[in-house]
Amino acid sequence: MSQKLIKDNIKIYKGHIMFTESPEKFNILENGFIIVEDNKVKKVASELPEEYKDIPVKDFGNKIIIPGFVDLHLHAPQFPNAGLGLDKELLPWLEEYTFPEEAKYKDTDYARKVYSRVVEELWKNGTTRSVIFASVHKESTALLFDLLVKAGLGAYVGKVNMDRNCPDFIREDTQESLKATREYLEAHVGKSELVKPIITPRFVPTCTVEVLEELGKMAKEFNVPIQSHLSENTGEVEWVKELHPEHKNYASVYDCYSLFGQKPTVMAHCIYNTEDEVGLMKDNEVYVAHCPHSNLNLSSGIMPVRYFLDKGVNVGLGSDISGGHKIGIPSVMAVAAQVSKIKWLETNKELAPLSTPEVFYLGTKGGGKFFGKVGSFEEGYEFDALVIDDSNFFGDDLTLEERIQRFIYLGDDRNIVERYVAGNKVEKPSF
Repeated sequence: MSQKLIKDNIKIYKGHIMFTESPEKFNILENGFIIVEDNKVKKVASELPEEYKDIPVKDFGNKIIIPGFVDLHLHAPQFPNAGLGLDKELLPWLEEYTFPEEAKYKDTDYARKVYSRVVEELWKNGTTRSVIFASVHKESTALLFDLLVKAGLGAYVGKVNMDRNCPDFIREDTQESLKATREYLEAHVGKSELVKPIITPRFVPTCTVEVLEELGKMAKEFNVPIQSHLSENTGEVEWVKELHPEHKNYASVYDCYSLFGQKPTVMAHCIYNTEDEVGLMKDNEVYVAHCPHSNLNLSSGIMPVRYFLDKGVNVGLGSDISGGHKIGIPSVMAVAAQVSKIKWLETNKELAPLSTPEVFYLGTKGGGKFFGKVGSFEEGYEFDALVIDDSNFFGDDLTLEERIQRFIYLGDDRNIVERYVAGNKVEKPSF
């Protein structure tokens, strides 16, 4: 390979670099260099190594370079409902707002209008990777998949399964649900390196045993991951006990049908899990999507994040649009820190509140690990990055950690000046 070709595979960025290898503290390099080779991080250095001296450097000056944000849980078809019905609890909210809205996605023209906006909002807010529920409709789910591919964002996109305990206008026939899911998988497995399908039973109450069993088999057959909900609401937990008295707990229902870590799995919420369930999540390497905005809005409760972290369970953050009302992960980071303080007080100060490096970790590498080597600037990680310009804020004497904390609490999409996914600069989507 010629020297020129070797150089073409290498890109170098300079700026104030911040990331977290572990939740304990920030990795900080002031005026450091990120060397990207073949779209992956090769090295982060305070001085540019001699062998790279003749390669152009993109210098961002006083701006901050951080990993892209990862949203482990959101419902794309609920986007039009953001901010609506949030005076209700989960189950009534589903009946009155969510199911009627999701039924509209039988119309692919309507789906295109909404999903184009969702993808643009993800890009705008710096969400470079996301794990997404679509609706029960195969065609509109495929449309969302293709829009994300065109935008250059990374995602898992799932066609939802529901064949019981939901309104007739959205309830699927069991065999049709399974057939459509298989067809979606056949058409989309291997279609994109960045966007991939994911098995998506909505949650146990809306899925028959046959659907759960067959989805577990499909996850193994197609080698695809799994997403669903777990222990979000006390009424939901009791409902699962009534529906499945033969099982020890809520998590064991999923586990029985190979939907709980047999393939990579993310479960949203996890507020009311038992010690046995948490132990099973640790053993099966199940991820939790912590969705504090939604948990507050729908009166669900506060997830004991510290307990899960102490037990070694993988945790990331989710916007949970539209139970959550904001799609940006920095706002989720802020409220995750806030509610952890209330949980600290509730537990007589036994479960310590989350620090700024910890919530930053949850919104980057914590969730990014679900995608592989994503969410950090360690060697071999895919270069997903945001360039942050916080010059609109006062305070020239702040440390970099103070600057990123201020961005989390006060910043917005206007502070994000460039976005990179898997090494490629991603411009505003145009559909």
